[in-house]
Amino acid sequence: MQEGMKVVLAGRPNVGKSSLLNALTGEDTAIVTDIAGTTRDVLREQINLEGMPLHVVDTAGLRDASDEVEAEGIRRARKEIEAADRVLLLVDTQQGFGDEEKSLLEALPGNLPVTVIINKTDLAAAPEFKHHRITHRLNISAKQKDGIAELRQHLIDSMGFEASAGSFSARQRHLDALDNAWQHVQSASEQLMAGAGELVAEELRLAQNELGEITGKVTPDDLLGKIFSTFCIGK
Repeated sequence: MQEGMKVVLAGRPNVGKSSLLNALTGEDTAIVTDIAGTTRDVLREQINLEGMPLHVVDTAGLRDASDEVEAEGIRRARKEIEAADRVLLLVDTQQGFGDEEKSLLEALPGNLPVTVIINKTDLAAAPEFKHHRITHRLNISAKQKDGIAELRQHLIDSMGFEASAGSFSARQRHLDALDNAWQHVQSASEQLMAGAGELVAEELRLAQNELGEITGKVTPDDLLGKIFSTFCIGK
């Protein structure tokens, strides 16, 4: 919940990346014009989705650069994409899904999830296309704010959180760690009943390691220091 998720907006110039950033933040964060290549540097914004941090990165439009400044912006864009937790690939309804989008998808890391955002649905119907790298697809109009609520919910779901009774469950890896820790605690209880003290200690150590995946690693020295600072323990 502290780290959040990094989402990178990618796509050709003038497909609406900056408009989408503004729609997500609710502010005029990025300059929006009809001139292709307006965004030449990386823009970063953090927004909260029901209390959860989402780091949104707007990048320069991907194309053959017309000058040195744009080329540097595109290089930075590709670097941000490689470090993303999820990519939102924007496709203009009027430009369609073409070779540029296919090349970008093929160049992405194999384990990087991709959501295709069909933008400008207020101007034309969403085109039909398929690609094996696309895990999700949403139709929006960033300018008209259509589909933004659905996109927000999709991002919440992608972060691995679920709202329940005013609280949130952790990411799936955190849930797995909790489950594993509980298994070790149960095993320690069984070993305790059997009088196997060394096995009890080992199971508790393993449970501690699992919890360390969530809270940060706690070393035995840290644990001993805490014990001796809190309790009066004889030789």
